[in-house]
Amino acid sequence: MSKNINHLGIIMDGNRRWARSKGFSTLKGHRKGYDKVKEIGELCLKKGIKILTVYAFSTENWHRSKKEVRYLMKLLKNAMINEIEYFKKQNIRVRIIGRISDLSLDMQKSIKKMEQATKNGKKGFLNIAISYGGRTEIVNAIKKIIKEKIPLDKITEEIVNNKLYTAGLPDPDLIVRTSGEQRLSGFLLWQSSYSELYFPDVYWPDFSEDDLDKALNWFKNRKRRFGGDTNK
Repeated sequence: MSKNINHLGIIMDGNRRWARSKGFSTLKGHRKGYDKVKEIGELCLKKGIKILTVYAFSTENWHRSKKEVRYLMKLLKNAMINEIEYFKKQNIRVRIIGRISDLSLDMQKSIKKMEQATKNGKKGFLNIAISYGGRTEIVNAIKKIIKEKIPLDKITEEIVNNKLYTAGLPDPDLIVRTSGEQRLSGFLLWQSSYSELYFPDVYWPDFSEDDLDKALNWFKNRKRRFGGDTNK
């Protein structure tokens, strides 16, 4: 089913609306969404998808209430500390992408430990986007190019690719945004040029294997032209 998908991106949207619809607190919605990541990650491996990139926290999310931000950072830090053995056992490499300098020093140390501990993972690759913004990523790549004094006539798409947070990885084949919202919100702007975009009307905490299968079947029936003509 997923034979044509190597890299799946997911914008995990709808935690707060899910919580409100159930009469729960916003924080409980985020907790439910946090638990969903491992479930969907395991399903991706089962279906042959080796690379998963999830949008966990954007640069704009810092503008939310201090209580909500603190809780989200706590969840993410706990994941870095408590899930190391799980990812090692699953043979999954974990990489955090985003403006890591925005995070606390303790969080940065926890990220380094996770990345170091899982660096030899061969079965799958999980990118977690934290304090991530697509425009910020591109600006950061430009700054690196300027700092390295690369001549203008030597700057290519490949050079830019190698300066992005996702350097060394293929572009996503499919990007799924849950909750029914139909926008990327800055997610993998450079990398998504030819990604297929799928917007299921289901909140992230409710996203199931059946929903994932629907997305993969939808992708399977798409004709990917990459700017060319499939009729030739």
